[in-house]
Amino acid sequence: MQFPRALLALALACLATAALSAEPPVPDTARGDRMLADYFRAETAAITGRSLADVKTLAEWTSRREQYRGQLQEMLGLSPMPERTDLRASVAGRVDHPQFTVENVQFQSRPGLYVTGNLYLPKGQAKPAPAVLYVCGHGNVKKDGVSYGSKSFYQHHGAWLARNGYVCLTIDTLQLGEIEGVHHGTHRENRWWWLARGYTPAGVEAWNSIRALDYLQSRPEVDASRLGVTGRSGGGAYSWWVAALDERVRVAVPVAGITDLENHVVDGVVEGHCDCMFMVNTYRWDYAQVAALVAPRPLLLSNTDKDTIFPLEGVVRVHRDVRRIYSLYGATDRLGLLITEGPHKDTQELQVPALHWLNRYLKGEDPAVDTVATKLFEPEQLKVFKGLPADQRNTRIDEEFVPAAAPAMAPASREEWTRQRDSWLAQLREKSFGGWPAETLPLQAQEAFSVERHGIRFSAYDFTSQERVRLRLYLARRVGLERPDMVVLNVLDDAGWREWLASMRVGFAEELKGEALPPADGKAFAQAQSMFKRLDWSMAWVAPRGVGPTAWDAKEVKQTQNRRRFYLLGQTLDGMQVWDVRRAVQALRSVKEGRGVPLWLQGERQMAGVSLYASLFEPDVARLDLWHLPHSHREGPYFLNVLRFMDTPQAVALAGERSKVVLYEQKPDAWSYPAAVGAKLGWDAKQVQIRAAPAR
Repeated sequence: MQFPRALLALALACLATAALSAEPPVPDTARGDRMLADYFRAETAAITGRSLADVKTLAEWTSRREQYRGQLQEMLGLSPMPERTDLRASVAGRVDHPQFTVENVQFQSRPGLYVTGNLYLPKGQAKPAPAVLYVCGHGNVKKDGVSYGSKSFYQHHGAWLARNGYVCLTIDTLQLGEIEGVHHGTHRENRWWWLARGYTPAGVEAWNSIRALDYLQSRPEVDASRLGVTGRSGGGAYSWWVAALDERVRVAVPVAGITDLENHVVDGVVEGHCDCMFMVNTYRWDYAQVAALVAPRPLLLSNTDKDTIFPLEGVVRVHRDVRRIYSLYGATDRLGLLITEGPHKDTQELQVPALHWLNRYLKGEDPAVDTVATKLFEPEQLKVFKGLPADQRNTRIDEEFVPAAAPAMAPASREEWTRQRDSWLAQLREKSFGGWPAETLPLQAQEAFSVERHGIRFSAYDFTSQERVRLRLYLARRVGLERPDMVVLNVLDDAGWREWLASMRVGFAEELKGEALPPADGKAFAQAQSMFKRLDWSMAWVAPRGVGPTAWDAKEVKQTQNRRRFYLLGQTLDGMQVWDVRRAVQALRSVKEGRGVPLWLQGERQMAGVSLYASLFEPDVARLDLWHLPHSHREGPYFLNVLRFMDTPQAVALAGERSKVVLYEQKPDAWSYPAAVGAKLGWDAKQVQIRAAPAR
């Protein structure tokens, strides 16, 4: 059956024929903002309540510790762990000081991924000395467009540690090194595909730190059995990653580098941080679980009491939760909490206790500290590269660091297809949609209104998608039509919602008066009337969370930061919209108009992808009509980790086995994979169809 163009004017927002000349009205987002805030509070509380809660004994903890460490590796993009290739380390120059020597060093943590640093070597050491890896925060020195790296900014720490008898390697960050990479992929670069790839620069920083330990152990001046790590701000976070992953770190002093989900998600602290501070939270951890992996090794949490991006309350909560794990070991004396007065600042009050802690646990002594950390060198003295290496991969490491799935090949047999299909669906549930509710709440579908006007019966039902998320399902059919031939559920994005409102307000403005109504589109409404007269179809519409009635603050910065909050919770907005569409299908089936009739599902642009994936988890979607479906999750919709094992063409093939799929498309070659699967498995030629669609 051809899908009539008259229906599309109403059913699918993309093909409304009358363009709206006026600017769209600004909706009242108060409802959506309240719903979102309540949702974030509830989801955060649920994760926090589960974090380490089931660990009651040391045996329980030790039996799970390596599993947790493996999960952290995966959430940092380090599973499988990269090969430890030749570091190709070299010394570019030296700087002399009466008490120590500085070597300007570089190594490759993997081929082409350069790490620049300064190695501070104390003079007069008769035997190998303990060593400290200093990982820098977000400080940098640039002159005339040339980056001297964060190591120049934080040089006083390395010099001070060397003056107190430590070998210290201070390494640049990926973003603020002599080669300037990217930390702000979701924060300001719109690289939401990082989530689909399972990539975070936190993984690069962790890997660079692990390889820095390899480098330290290769040096004859270093006692390889006595390694510590410290750093502040971003470096505080990287101290967590490397100490949790690598037990060669015997002592850790992260400074102003960690707080909990409540601070980040509920209080909005996430807005002050780039992506290097966060793992891709596939397994839905709170941050105390990261810190617990350091136990029972000596760990000092350091912070100030007025730090706005690592608030005191969250730091104290992390310490409280980690202390419980240390107590299982009988090692609470190895866990410290240092709080000094002040803002987010590198102060002597934080530095001196850090040195005391290192002395106590790396040297077995605790003498008085009679020196202060001061900057002694010009940035030029600490620079490694005269010219940046041509083979560097730092600036594009996000494209390479996490392995992507190899291009899928058509199955050789039905048995092979079954195995592949089941594997993809299992990975989607675990790796991409693990943030879906574990328990499905009752729909509690309630009729909001039902009226008959202009020959159309127009109804709405409110239903529960999940805790704190209440959505509305709209339905329309011809007056007197008791049992339609089918029902079409249209999934609306922002543009589709406005165009649908413009059409429906012509006949039902009173019922829609709570929405920001755009100018009326009489032509589209007339086409809808004609369609309902001619066809025994029922139409339904849903706007998933964040769209239409539940839209929240539309300012770009708020949209960005709200989406980042989702991924800190082990979700994505797009992934939770898939859940909303699933629940809308269930709600539709629960009301009289939707029972026992064939269901078609439609969407455009990103909502085409959302609809596609919703169909994979609902049992009876007869047909999908997908308009301008993105060819890859590089363009969206964005689900956690999905590109590590599959891409959109594979999802189309999964859907094609269950439902008829019609793709309205300009580039049919993008869908060769589902066509090949269909040919191999003997599907009807019309099971997956491609039809021409106008350019958008």
